[in-house]
Amino acid sequence: MNAATGTGPRRLPARVRLRWPDRDATLLWAFAVVAAVELVAVATDLRAVQWIAKPLLAPLLLAWLWRVRATDAPIAVGLVLATAGDVALLVPSDTAFLVGMGCFLGTQIAFITAFVRHRRARPAAVIGYLALWAVANAMLWPRLGELRLPVLGYSLALSLMAAAATAVGRRVALGGALFLFSDLLIGLGAGGTRMPGHDVLVMTTYSAALFMISTGWAAAVRHRPQ
Repeated sequence: MNAATGTGPRRLPARVRLRWPDRDATLLWAFAVVAAVELVAVATDLRAVQWIAKPLLAPLLLAWLWRVRATDAPIAVGLVLATAGDVALLVPSDTAFLVGMGCFLGTQIAFITAFVRHRRARPAAVIGYLALWAVANAMLWPRLGELRLPVLGYSLALSLMAAAATAVGRRVALGGALFLFSDLLIGLGAGGTRMPGHDVLVMTTYSAALFMISTGWAAAVRHRPQ
């Protein structure tokens, strides 16, 4: 009871009440620092630094999700597989590229599982992303050679993940779209099309995708009816 007004204590808006304690943000700041180090390493081609920074990105977000008690099993599996994929893609060989793609295929399937359990995507989102998948693969098909079928299957799962993400929340939806865009750039690079700052743009959008999906998922889980 407020002695001055005779009214009960003022209730804060739900968004304010659900803010995480500052100590929990430490891991997010660590992620931001590691992502920045990774981008500098990519821009300057410091391979040794990339081997240190890149494999830490997904684990830092997974640790943060665990800290704020928002770690569903499929999301955790997806981030673990993303870490394995990040390590594989640091190895400059076609075999390692396919291994990395396989790991990230697992990531997309795990994320789809989590998102669909939360809420089903609208048909319009699925149709839109499948149309984008068809157009992108039609453009890349003549350029990919032996990678055509692996890219076709992986990009289908990626597109379905991005579509499923739209049902979870705006932040997760943006993360799904950024993930798709990042991997589209990788596909273009595999087909021989690169732009200025290509690798930096790939890592920027990928890091942002992981961040948006993880933080958006935590917010969605905390608002989910128990």
